[in-house]
Amino acid sequence: MAAYDDLMAHARVTEALGQVAGRTGWDQETTMPKGAAPQRAEEMAALEEVLHARRTDPQVGDWLDAAEAPDTQGAANLRLMRRAYVRNRKVPGRLAAEIARVTSLGQGVWAAARAADDPAPFLPVLAEIVRLRREEGAALAEGGDVYDALMQDYEPGAKSDEMAAMFDALRPRLVELRATALDAAPAPRLSGHFPEAAQIALAHEIAQAFGYDLQRGRIDRAVHPFSSGSGLDVRITTRVDEADPLNCIYSTIHEVGHACYEQNIAADHRLTPLGRGVSMGVHESQSRSYENQIGRSEAYCGWLYGRMRDRFGEIGVGSERDFYRAVNAVHSGYIRTEADELHYNLHVMLRFDLERALLRGDLDVEDLEAAWNDRYAADFGQAVDRPSNGFLQDVHWSVGLMGYFPTYSLGNLYAGCLFAALRGELPDLDAALAQGDPSPATGWMAERLQRFGGLREPVETIAHATGDAPSAEPLLRYLEAKFGDLYG
Repeated sequence: MAAYDDLMAHARVTEALGQVAGRTGWDQETTMPKGAAPQRAEEMAALEEVLHARRTDPQVGDWLDAAEAPDTQGAANLRLMRRAYVRNRKVPGRLAAEIARVTSLGQGVWAAARAADDPAPFLPVLAEIVRLRREEGAALAEGGDVYDALMQDYEPGAKSDEMAAMFDALRPRLVELRATALDAAPAPRLSGHFPEAAQIALAHEIAQAFGYDLQRGRIDRAVHPFSSGSGLDVRITTRVDEADPLNCIYSTIHEVGHACYEQNIAADHRLTPLGRGVSMGVHESQSRSYENQIGRSEAYCGWLYGRMRDRFGEIGVGSERDFYRAVNAVHSGYIRTEADELHYNLHVMLRFDLERALLRGDLDVEDLEAAWNDRYAADFGQAVDRPSNGFLQDVHWSVGLMGYFPTYSLGNLYAGCLFAALRGELPDLDAALAQGDPSPATGWMAERLQRFGGLREPVETIAHATGDAPSAEPLLRYLEAKFGDLYG
């Protein structure tokens, strides 16, 4: 037991330092002065050097060789630590620190380029990020597929060929549903002025109703909404457009799904390898189910319609049904985070193909914008009007998150499976949602999935929660039923 205890003591300090690094990243995207970016990049690189040294310390290997798991939880900790140790040892400390430094700078350069709709300053930084991530992927892959190697950071066990097969299964029925919806009469649209303060107040109210504990979290604003942290400090961001309150509301619900997963992990997992979500695909299953299956349901929209009128007065639609249609309007928009449920996965497919081509050396960074615009026109039937609506819209590449995008669609697939199981066990759910109370659904998620953290592998996590192996069919059935009703 001594080796296991020493290993866990070491892991707790490493996990705590990782939380500090994450909070530093949160600060950079929310409250850090713009002029601090060069120093922050050096600080992030220094933190990564310390973390990498701890994660690759030969003593960790000795402890792993000698350690015996005291129980099932201990066995899971050892499994995750062995995987991480082997993986981290393949990446030179110099490279890990340089990636941290360049991606810290990259985030600020991207934000400025996006605001100015001028890609030129960002492209050299992006080229350097791609080069560094290729180098890291090659070290990890050891002769295998570089993109598959990088995906393991976000979805352990995933393969890009399997992701491509999943997209092939989803695409035909999504395209058919989209065509039917786009041929129908357009959905109503909200109109009016929606003051920022009132939107943020409503976001706080909704976040707490969905189970987000503001004693252990906070809501701030960022260019691109995100969630950060775990355990006792889990923070989210949202964004506000005074002409479009749905952006703020549903960005908040989405990030609350992520945050509740982290807040609801069992207390004895904190600052251990089990104390965070098992994968980004499973994480997205929480945010997407909170946002879509629960937050965009007809029952919840009926309550939200009344609450919106209480907060804002006339909102441009005159009934609960029209509000439900407005919330779920199908249209070929530019922005992934604002996309309806039928277009969303098409956005992800575009990014998956482009970033895989970048990492495999089949696409150069200087050709990325043209490749994006051509693919978008082919898939969505319209031309990209400006870079901020095109390849500059997402933060992910600027911070080195390459291999991340397919987990969004995997999360949608998992969400379909989870919600089918949840619906079967909660026949009275709509009555609660109609009162603005999603707690039966979010409580089910907390009990059946969230509290376990990283105890099981991703696919096993979904199977344990639902009783079945994950597949695309529940998601497709849900979409066909919902949009069949909305668009005939």
